[in-house]
Amino acid sequence: MRTLVRAALVTAVVTLAVGCGGHGHDAPKTAGGTLEQIAAQAACKPKISTNAAELRQANCDTTDGRYVLATFATDRGQREWINGAKDYGGAYLVGRKWVAVGDENVVNALRGRLGGSVETGTNHSGHHHMS
Repeated sequence: MRTLVRAALVTAVVTLAVGCGGHGHDAPKTAGGTLEQIAAQAACKPKISTNAAELRQANCDTTDGRYVLATFATDRGQREWINGAKDYGGAYLVGRKWVAVGDENVVNALRGRLGGSVETGTNHSGHHHMS
């Protein structure tokens, strides 16, 4: 599973330009369901990039901006994915067994549609060095 998660993380980072995150505004009750159900609530027509039993991932391009939406079979799988992804920076909207990753503005806009909580990553590469 780690290889699949690592490949999905690389895909997420390569397909997006992620920024540093922050905190959002009041949000509705956190969305749940399948990747397609969550995407529909976010007004996204998902382009599936990973379709496995433990992880489903899609790219979304909406009026809010571009982001990656992923759903997980287990809470543990979700937390491992998020913990690994945070090394790449970005903002993460986290719900029950799903996460959306993109730049801060996109994630905050999505929070208004999907609920969830915002977490931020730390980019340790020289490309986005922060002091």
